[in-house]
Amino acid sequence: MLTTEDFDYDLPEELIAQTPIEQRDTSRLLVLDHQTGELLDQHFYNIIDQLHAGDALVMNDSRVMPARLHGLKEGTGAHIELLLLKNIVGDKWEVLAKPAKKVPVGSVIDFGDGALKATVTKELDFGGREITFSYEGIFLEVLEALGEMPLPPYIKEKLDDPERYQTVYAKEMGSAAAPTAGLHWTKDLLAKVQAKGVKLVYLTLHVGLGTFRPVSEENILDHEMHSEFYSLSEDAARTLNEVKQNGGRIVATGTTSIRTLETIATRNDGKIVAESGWTDIFIYPGYEWKVVDAFITNFHLPKSTLVMLVASFTGRETILNAYKHAVQEKYRFFSFGDAMFIK
Repeated sequence: MLTTEDFDYDLPEELIAQTPIEQRDTSRLLVLDHQTGELLDQHFYNIIDQLHAGDALVMNDSRVMPARLHGLKEGTGAHIELLLLKNIVGDKWEVLAKPAKKVPVGSVIDFGDGALKATVTKELDFGGREITFSYEGIFLEVLEALGEMPLPPYIKEKLDDPERYQTVYAKEMGSAAAPTAGLHWTKDLLAKVQAKGVKLVYLTLHVGLGTFRPVSEENILDHEMHSEFYSLSEDAARTLNEVKQNGGRIVATGTTSIRTLETIATRNDGKIVAESGWTDIFIYPGYEWKVVDAFITNFHLPKSTLVMLVASFTGRETILNAYKHAVQEKYRFFSFGDAMFIK
């Protein structure tokens, strides 16, 4: 039995990056050959040497919503914070409420003199609520005006430029957290990669906070994954299939791209097809990879499903050894931290 403790590692708190590095592609890059366990210390701009003509580089173009809202409960004036997790349908959303006990079903929260209101319609586990918004105008414009960028709880510093928590290619609004492996890319570096003959392919997976939740169950198989919406276009599917047929590699930027591609292949007998839907795929050691040949990823929280996903590709001891090296060499960890290239 694989236990959650099998994916723990020691991380000094000072290695958790609190702010983004000044120039995106100057972050450090730890290259791991998962067959040999060999490690190479580089910088992210060296990634171009790891990509070959005929490869496909896959990126998640989801954009982070200003998903944290502060409001007052009508009737009591209690301060309530909502974090938008998932759009259910229309103006109905799944949210995290703090303090949740103050907003039972029927509560109305006002986020700015009536410009945006939320009515609680259902209580969910772990402080979750289903709510229905009412507003005038276009919802995303109202949200841009009233919402805040929801940085992870381990980041204590204020973010001066909210665009630094977006990838340079972010387009499709809908994530509660950034697909952080993509934060290292610059437009110039992507242009160089393309000029080398690498195909740039975009998909969408709207990141929910459930992805980052530490696993609390002892047996990892008892962990329940949250579902997230994904979409892959006809053009993207065609390009990926051509690359595969011509012997090129599918190189994913981040675990969100991996989860999208592996979900689609799992549902379609190993084939890459254009589709959209919801995925709660849980990739852990023993999983048989179907599409992705190599990937870029950041350093993940101890005991998280993301460490388990990476371990399923590299082997548990290989990845924990790489993390130990990263700690010794003082790499920066988590969302604003450094990157790995695993091949």
